[in-house]
Amino acid sequence: MVYLIALAIWAAGWFINSKLANGPHSDTRAISLLIPIIFGVTIIAMWEVLVTMLDVSAVILPPPSMIAARFVTSLPMLWADFEQTILKGALTGYIAGMVAAFGVALLADRSDFLTKGILPVGAFMAALPIVGTAPIFVKWLGSDWESKAAVVAVMVFFPILVNMVAGLKDTSAMQRDLMRTYGAGYWPTLLKLRLPAALPFIFNGLKIATTLALIGAIVAEFFGSPTVGMGFRISTSVGQLALDMVWAEIVVAALAGSAFYGAMAFFEKRVTFWHPSQR
Repeated sequence: MVYLIALAIWAAGWFINSKLANGPHSDTRAISLLIPIIFGVTIIAMWEVLVTMLDVSAVILPPPSMIAARFVTSLPMLWADFEQTILKGALTGYIAGMVAAFGVALLADRSDFLTKGILPVGAFMAALPIVGTAPIFVKWLGSDWESKAAVVAVMVFFPILVNMVAGLKDTSAMQRDLMRTYGAGYWPTLLKLRLPAALPFIFNGLKIATTLALIGAIVAEFFGSPTVGMGFRISTSVGQLALDMVWAEIVVAALAGSAFYGAMAFFEKRVTFWHPSQR
């Protein structure tokens, strides 16, 4: 009976989404937003029904209603954790890594030796496991948000760098020759031709880095942090078997990550409206 109810919920969500996706207004923004919302609500409803009716222990998997209740009652704590991990650790590290990547990419663009040398090193550094680098930064910079920002900066530096270096080379010989016929030097060519052409690559790196920034900041807190932060709260709540609190923190992280990625995608659409991928 339980599985029949869950199957009925899935069938209802499938039917509604099929009608919306194949309807006359399927290309409108409202329908494009409504379809994933209905899909998410369907998954949550099935989760609630299965966990509740099968009497699954909250230690194993709490129902969404329990997670929502903990979320509402723990808003001050969740906000403090969000501020410590996302606003201080992740965002500060993201900005620092982005600025450093832009600067090094411009230097590498002027030097073939630096380009050929830094990209293999970047690939090597990007492959380093965070569980190895995070404790080192905690030892160097302390257990507060500064060490988490450093971990994030290292994690986002190389994806942005590699994409920007590749983007700066994404101009044809004919385009560069045309700029030379106009008497344009390096900087006018960079600002008026090569940087605009590199923007799709740059935004690709920035969007990849949004996910890495959140992962880096949260995981780094497992290796030392003050008594606040999303990683700290998750690790202590798991030890206390308070899985509803763990899931509440996961919800906050998912919302923050989606908003962060969406902001980058929004700016990309506004800045690179001329690119074929945005038409």
